Amino acid sequence: MTPKKILRRPQPSEQAGWGQNLPPILRRLYAARGVQSDEQLQYTLKNLASPLQLRGIDRAVALLTEAIARKQRVMVLGDFDADGATSTAVAMLGLSMLGVAAIDFRVPSRFSDGYGLTPGIIQRLQEENDLPDLLVTVDNGISAIDGVQAARELGIKVVITDHHLAGEELPDADAIVNPNQPGCPFLSKNAAGVGVMFYVLTALRKHLRDQGLLPQPEPNLGCLLDLVALGTVADVVPLDHNNRIFVEQGIRRIRKGEARPGILALLEVAGRDYTEISATDLGFVVGPRLNAAGRLDDMSIGIACLLADGRDEALRLARELDNFNRERRTIEKDMKAQAQELLASMSLDIEGLPWGLALFDPDWHQGVIGILAARIREQTHRPTIAFAPDDDGEHLKGSARSIPGLHIRDALAVVDAKHPGLMKKYGGHAMAAGMTIARGDLERFSRAFDGAVRDSLQPEDLEAAITTDGPLAPDELNLDTAYLLKRAGPWGQHFPEPVFDGEFKVVSQRIVGENHLKLVLQPAEGGGIVDGIAFNTGPEVPDYTRSGARVVYKPDANTFRGRTNLQLLVDYLEPLG
Repeated sequence: MTPKKILRRPQPSEQAGWGQNLPPILRRLYAARGVQSDEQLQYTLKNLASPLQLRGIDRAVALLTEAIARKQRVMVLGDFDADGATSTAVAMLGLSMLGVAAIDFRVPSRFSDGYGLTPGIIQRLQEENDLPDLLVTVDNGISAIDGVQAARELGIKVVITDHHLAGEELPDADAIVNPNQPGCPFLSKNAAGVGVMFYVLTALRKHLRDQGLLPQPEPNLGCLLDLVALGTVADVVPLDHNNRIFVEQGIRRIRKGEARPGILALLEVAGRDYTEISATDLGFVVGPRLNAAGRLDDMSIGIACLLADGRDEALRLARELDNFNRERRTIEKDMKAQAQELLASMSLDIEGLPWGLALFDPDWHQGVIGILAARIREQTHRPTIAFAPDDDGEHLKGSARSIPGLHIRDALAVVDAKHPGLMKKYGGHAMAAGMTIARGDLERFSRAFDGAVRDSLQPEDLEAAITTDGPLAPDELNLDTAYLLKRAGPWGQHFPEPVFDGEFKVVSQRIVGENHLKLVLQPAEGGGIVDGIAFNTGPEVPDYTRSGARVVYKPDANTFRGRTNLQLLVDYLEPLG
């Protein structure tokens, strides 16, 4: 394992707002995550922020009401990631429930269309005689200046629902609903695209109810919360209180078996029991299978899985998505090996690497470069961009992943300001971004990117670190703690799953499955024996039985042959002494 600093999360003093029934370990964990009272742990829907705070939502509701009254044709334009897929499904299902009679969706191809609403999309709709009266974007559109103009020139009204950061110029859409647009007072700036679309639906339902136009029996939009939870977790947006409500409510529906057949089918093909799932399962089990369609083929398959009404159809599509995910893993494994060779060819140790890495191989796959950049970022603890050839052969598409301390989109903005035109287009978030450059400009871009990173970071920022919640006492190393922590979430981005560290005697160790380290551990200060597993360590590991180990871990309930025991999921370990 790559050496890391182990930092312990600060432990605030006890807060006055706790109820009497909250276990001490949860008080400690919640306080360290900024929770100061029971109110911040209330995940009922009545605690959601009001949709009426969203700028532009009144105009969006008016346009959708008009579409319903005039029986206009509505088209939803999605995106090719899990947030885009769930946003599209939520829009399709919700608008149909609220009275839109003619509705369809389109999702751009990652390979031929690029991201979002473009003039090319509008041109194709015109050529196919498939122009809608109203176009609703989900999880995209805030930067679609040319695409919106092309649509409006043909008489199409455009409602943008998005959550990405706005540029200096906004598109001339008929309505824009985006918590991150200038002047929007909405409190939860961290909403995913699917959350924004859900809010539009709730505001539309209220308006239709007030006008006496709501279909009867009244539609229950709560049935869409499993999709909202999936998109929110899969898009790795910060889990502020508002987003935790979405995720917790969605997970509750899934555990009851009340989810969309497609979500239940994706869990089934992955071998997961839906009654026991957590937010982690949405992020690392369901999300990747859904994303695989957009990475390798067509996200329409993923959306069709989410929209499927029956189990048989959902299972058929889920198995297709599972196959895509297996293929994606194989491609990723090969690309990572190539990237390792490329890093080695630089003839530099880790300290000698550029601060900002820009890597390219002509055989890399556009759909997997984001995952590859994340893997290399994890290994090197450097902001990393992986490039693959664009379909035209003249450009490169890049996907960037950052490290704490560097807002990657802001770094790209610095590059753009100092080198106008070097990037043909770019956009993104704090931790992830994308861009397009000319193939011949790779070396120039690499230097410019490295310079922007060096201007933003200090040397200590390049030291990999892992933050823990400190040690668990020996009497806390038990199944009750594992179950308590699993149900205490939802855990996720900026509300991290609890992870602990401690010193252990290593009673025994062995490699299982060629790459995983199986451990038998005992707390150094004494206590019972406990199993541990460190995944993907490779076959060559130190002999920890001689030295003991400092272990970073998460308690987990492991069921094997009908018996459930405590097992520590080891994120990191290093020899003592």
